[in-house]
Amino acid sequence: MGDTQYDLEGRTFEFARDCRFLIRKLRKDPINVEDCRQLIRSSGSFGANYIEANEALSKKDFLYRIKICRKESKESEYWLRLLLSQNDDHFDELNILSNEADQLKRIFSSILSNSK
Repeated sequence: MGDTQYDLEGRTFEFARDCRFLIRKLRKDPINVEDCRQLIRSSGSFGANYIEANEALSKKDFLYRIKICRKESKESEYWLRLLLSQNDDHFDELNILSNEADQLKRIFSSILSNSK
């Protein structure tokens, strides 16, 4: 993930992809399955919304999309933390992804505060 530090479209894509790769490795118990479904949705959503933000027709639309990016990255971090608490055997991978979600959340927060 380090190579795409400033390429947010690429970085958000890699994050969603890496979440999906990890999900395939996790136990398929009912709790994991539901948490993974939620993670799949949120991890893909903020990358897609970032692409839409870059194509925004107005500043208002741009800010709205970036707010969604921040919200969905926070949600992804939440689901990853829940999975982290239940899957000790994948602690390192889940922790790396949780930290990446936090970093992306901070980036989107910074974009928001610098764009107002």
